[in-house]
Amino acid sequence: MTTTTKPATPVTAPTVRRLGPTSLALRQGRLEIRQFLRSRESVVFTLGFPIIMVLIFASIFDGEVGSGVSYTQYFITGMIASGLMTVSFQNLGIWIPIERDRGVLKRYRGTPMPKWVWFAGKVIMVLVIGVVMTALLLAVSVALFDLDLPSTATGWLTFGWVSALGITACTLCGIAISSLARTARSGSAVVTPVALVLQFISGVFFVFTNLPPWMQQVAALFPLKWMCQGLRAVFLPESFGANEPGGSFELTRVALVLGAWCVIGLVLCLTTFRWTTRRDG
Repeated sequence: MTTTTKPATPVTAPTVRRLGPTSLALRQGRLEIRQFLRSRESVVFTLGFPIIMVLIFASIFDGEVGSGVSYTQYFITGMIASGLMTVSFQNLGIWIPIERDRGVLKRYRGTPMPKWVWFAGKVIMVLVIGVVMTALLLAVSVALFDLDLPSTATGWLTFGWVSALGITACTLCGIAISSLARTARSGSAVVTPVALVLQFISGVFFVFTNLPPWMQQVAALFPLKWMCQGLRAVFLPESFGANEPGGSFELTRVALVLGAWCVIGLVLCLTTFRWTTRRDG
């Protein structure tokens, strides 16, 4: 009796679906957002701090700063710009040194994942958290302090490009300044004083034109002052532009300065960013 054997069924290797650039960036962005939300301190500080500051300052100060604009209205515009800087510049400047010190960046560098995906994830996280923070701040300001939202498409368009250029410049500068921190603990010590000084001299807490002239000139070198000025053009009456140092809101100059800082920040990122700590070589 003869037996026949069936031919072996060929085993086919499972197909691996390659993710495109957009899918890789979105997946990394979701990961960064989840990691951010797991840090309760960062969530409370980033989303709650601007609202708390508005509530405190609006309760202490009253009166007008000129052209029928109350101090509260003026201050809220500055806090929107400051909040965007906190989400991008301050958060990245503090958290990237922590990831570098823990070896997270070193492990990312050793994976097949393209390096740009990690940066894309950070950018997506900053944009999402920035939108949420701004929406919360606007909602509180409209509900409690009668903030007038832009009534024209031009106003919203200006709000969009000022915020986009500002948060891009601050994100790039935050990545760049993260290389100055030698350890995870020193990140906050490096970034926080810079952020606080810029807030005080850029017209966030005080009317910009009431500051000493030399302080105004120093502030004009950095993005936050121009972010505040651009947002004042959105939320304050057009007549208030006469109270600005240049006699108007100077939106063209706002765009040029913020655009220049995007280029400067990109150059600094490309030339200074480090994946490893100095002790790792």
